[in-house]
Amino acid sequence: MNTINTLLQKIENAKELDFGDIFNKSIELFKKTWVQGLVMLLLTIVLMIPFYIIMYLPLIAMGLFDPESFQQGQEPDLAVLLPFYLLMIVFSFFAMIIGFGLKSAFYRICKIKDLNEAGSDDYFYFFKKPYLGKTVKLAAMTFGISLLAMLLCVLPIFYVMVPIALINVIYAFNPDMSASDIVKVGFKLGNKKWLITFGLLFISSILAQLVGMIMCFVGIFVTASFAYLPAYFVYKESIGFNETSAIEEIGTTVE
Repeated sequence: MNTINTLLQKIENAKELDFGDIFNKSIELFKKTWVQGLVMLLLTIVLMIPFYIIMYLPLIAMGLFDPESFQQGQEPDLAVLLPFYLLMIVFSFFAMIIGFGLKSAFYRICKIKDLNEAGSDDYFYFFKKPYLGKTVKLAAMTFGISLLAMLLCVLPIFYVMVPIALINVIYAFNPDMSASDIVKVGFKLGNKKWLITFGLLFISSILAQLVGMIMCFVGIFVTASFAYLPAYFVYKESIGFNETSAIEEIGTTVE
């Protein structure tokens, strides 16, 4: 049986998930990975700075060479704004690639910390030669799905946000699968566990923001990664890892 059929079968036979159990496990894992989560977020910001500069160059140029266009009552030059909007779309795409790759690497680090495995904190694992092309392809696919959901009166974005979050985790632990298969498994798991996953993502995001704001707002950088952890446990409890699956299969055979 190939990988995708195995994963789809595991999702179909997945046990019921416990909201409180996953939430508590996410808190415990956050204690082990908050530093790595902070590094991931800071790397994301640093890598995006050049794109911010490029995106705002048209507006900077307009402010330097045509300052009157910013005066009240005057409309900005469309010839300058058009490149700005185009660059904004391009920037959003590259931001998706950076965020997608770093988040997938963060999930690999989470597994290492969670299972006490030997391994380094390789934040650029999915930007290396074997996986760079697939990272770009998956980022493009999730970007397209998100854009389409936004165009469909915004509401569908609440549905697709769950599969998109899970696609990141599935890619992290199944990088050799094709991009289309990863998306397919992501939507299968998202459909199967949509309500509990959405609830976990929503509550963890609110909690991460509230705690970060209590920590003088700067703390948001520290707590932000907590919102990613429930998706890790949804995958772990529904599909599991290859090592665990092999042990389970042996036990089943012996019985």
